[in-house]
Amino acid sequence: MKVIFLGTGTSQGIPIIGSDHPVCLSGDFRDKRLRTSAYIEVDGINLVIDTGPDFRQQLLANNVQRVDAVLYTHEHSDHVSGFDDIRPLNFKQKSDMPMYGDKRVCNALKRSFPYAFETENKYPGAPGAILNEIENKPFKVGDLKVTPVEVMHMKLPVFGYRIHDFTYITDASSISDTELEKIKGSKVLVLNALRNEKHYSHFNLEEALEIVEKTQPERAYFVHISHHLGFHAEVSKSLPTNVHLAYDGLEITI
Repeated sequence: MKVIFLGTGTSQGIPIIGSDHPVCLSGDFRDKRLRTSAYIEVDGINLVIDTGPDFRQQLLANNVQRVDAVLYTHEHSDHVSGFDDIRPLNFKQKSDMPMYGDKRVCNALKRSFPYAFETENKYPGAPGAILNEIENKPFKVGDLKVTPVEVMHMKLPVFGYRIHDFTYITDASSISDTELEKIKGSKVLVLNALRNEKHYSHFNLEEALEIVEKTQPERAYFVHISHHLGFHAEVSKSLPTNVHLAYDGLEITI
């Protein structure tokens, strides 16, 4: 399995528009963060998790040539608003894009992008998507088994996903003991770690490290990072040897 971190930033990205915060002014490329998304190649299937507002830029930067399906975590703009940029993939692959998300996410996509789901007189250049409603139980993308992991984003249920020995979670502020069991045994865990200070809807760094301690993956990578966490180089020095800050364009194999 190959994983590319397409984006590792929080909803505003880094740098933030108009900000003079030192991290926003950093010259380290690892401190430049687009909105959080991931690309996965596994068992002959190419997946993307979330299509945020930087989706087009991310696929171009990482030379992604094919996407077979999109997994959505939740419907917030920083995770879905690049939906329309599936169109070049539709044209190249000559097929509609299979997309997976819970009922709430599928309904939100229909509301936000109604032109893509018209059944009569659909505009020929509109994106083509096949929505697949999923629940909190394993499902298949082709022959590939995907297991949702339900986490809470304050009061909003959000899906993370486990694929083989890889688990990807973003926008979590709490995870039940039942869902933590699904994570255990992962070789790689990706988890959000927004900043050092406590936040109402995201894990801070201390809380993310606690989840790593509970689930004991071989490696962990933190994403959905804000400028308030600090410089990549400095924060990395404080982490356990098996825990890393992800950065845009980072590629790992499992």
